[in-house]
Amino acid sequence: MSLFGGDEPKTVVLRTDEQLACLVCGFDRFFAREAQLNTAMASFFHFDWANATGECWVCGRCGYIPWFLGAR
Repeated sequence: MSLFGGDEPKTVVLRTDEQLACLVCGFDRFFAREAQLNTAMASFFHFDWANATGECWVCGRCGYIPWFLGAR
């Protein structure tokens, strides 16, 4: 059974040609997700919808979420 409704976790290869592994449990498969990168100014004026989004990966075993800046 999948954590995120049907898709299966996949391996992630970073721009450095290294395979991503979870820092918590060592598992090597992740669910890709997009998340909103909120800023204080946009939130203050209720313009959260205008913030940029970023890609993050959710560990398929423990749920740990590593974030990278331009690593892929």
